[in-house]
Amino acid sequence: MKKISSKLWLLMVLFLSATIIFMYIFTNFLYEQLYVEDTKSTMIETGEKLQTKYSGGKVSDELISDIEQFAAYSNLEIFAVRNPRELSACVPFDIDYDALIGPDERKQLLSGNAVTKIGYEERFDRQIISVILPFTDQNRLEGILYIYFPLAKISELAKEEVILLITGAIMFLLVAGFFVYQGMRKILLPLETLQHAVKQMTAGDYNVRVNVSVNDEIGHLSSAFNQMADAIQQDDEVQKSFLATVSHELRTPISYVKGYSEAIQKGIIDEAKRDEAIRLIEKEATRMERLTNELMQLARKEDSQAESYFDMLVFAETIRDAIRLVQQKANKKNIQIVQQLNEEIIVIGDEEKLKQVFINIMENAIHYSTDHSSIRVESSIVGSYAVLTITDYGIGIPPEDLPHVTERFYRVNKARSRSDGGSGLGLSIVEQIVKQHKGKLEIKSIVDEGTVVSVMFPLMEEE
Repeated sequence: MKKISSKLWLLMVLFLSATIIFMYIFTNFLYEQLYVEDTKSTMIETGEKLQTKYSGGKVSDELISDIEQFAAYSNLEIFAVRNPRELSACVPFDIDYDALIGPDERKQLLSGNAVTKIGYEERFDRQIISVILPFTDQNRLEGILYIYFPLAKISELAKEEVILLITGAIMFLLVAGFFVYQGMRKILLPLETLQHAVKQMTAGDYNVRVNVSVNDEIGHLSSAFNQMADAIQQDDEVQKSFLATVSHELRTPISYVKGYSEAIQKGIIDEAKRDEAIRLIEKEATRMERLTNELMQLARKEDSQAESYFDMLVFAETIRDAIRLVQQKANKKNIQIVQQLNEEIIVIGDEEKLKQVFINIMENAIHYSTDHSSIRVESSIVGSYAVLTITDYGIGIPPEDLPHVTERFYRVNKARSRSDGGSGLGLSIVEQIVKQHKGKLEIKSIVDEGTVVSVMFPLMEEE
């Protein structure tokens, strides 16, 4: 891709070249036109003066002799003849009488008008202009006055000047092109610096700033960039502070711990299932501790280096564990979770993190589904990936929000409170965990019809 400085330099050189070429062509055209017209006017004027020497009757030898004497001191070639065919003996080139004086020309001459012709003559290797004036008496053509002059080319009239002009134009283009290019580089240097700073900020370096050294439009743009960078950095620091102190992801394990603890305390869970509930509470407390550490790392942009425990996992079992943990929330809304799982799928991954992904997605599906509806949870193999598809028939996501739902702090319903809708981190964490496992996340949704979330993880490769 060409730089803007190169484009401007090329445009300037092309403009200068076009200007010089146009001026040369226009000057050549204008000079020749003026030269030819002036020569023609002079020839006609000279011929009309010589015509006054003719007093009628046959053209006399004396008149011819007078005209020859005049021609000897003129820069024009002038001949007077009684018969136009006699011109071939006077001029140093062949003349086609029929082409020289045809019917139309003869009518003009009998009317007393001059005939002007311009054509190429091989004898002179150039064009010549000729003027024919009549000697008429009582509507008879008694003779003609033939005047011609070889037209000099502009390159011949100003040969040295043309060469000098072309040489000067080339040198001017080279010098002007060099200084224009250097000037463009200097003018656009702040813009290149700004472009580099934008790339750094896009990469996540919010500390970058540009030096404002000019007070023009680029300088104003640089100042606006610095102001924007300050605002982004402040906003990012606020987000980091929020992530470091509270996370909606902690609400999920806390709710499970609280729910099962209250159930045990109130005696809702019988003795046979109490030990299993206590183990579940311990397991969720451990997950909550690990989740807190992961969120701290996410706040420091170090989530990619978070500690992971990859192992062989039965995909269906991990999904069922996640379903058991969200079943209570589904029951509160009388939502049926329909399962269709492939029991033979084996993946390599961190069980707790995969479970976190499944829980986040299913909790979103429950939250945005209507009461007495259903959610489909299906697993399958597509190519070299294990695919979990979670389909709800809830409110859906507007098309303009769909590309942003995995961004941190992005919330589709801006009016929703944090206690009701969370902080907008769930799908952001899901996306990062999926990327850490070299998987893929796809979300499709239609407003008022529902949402389909597909999570793909690489299958375990057989040795």
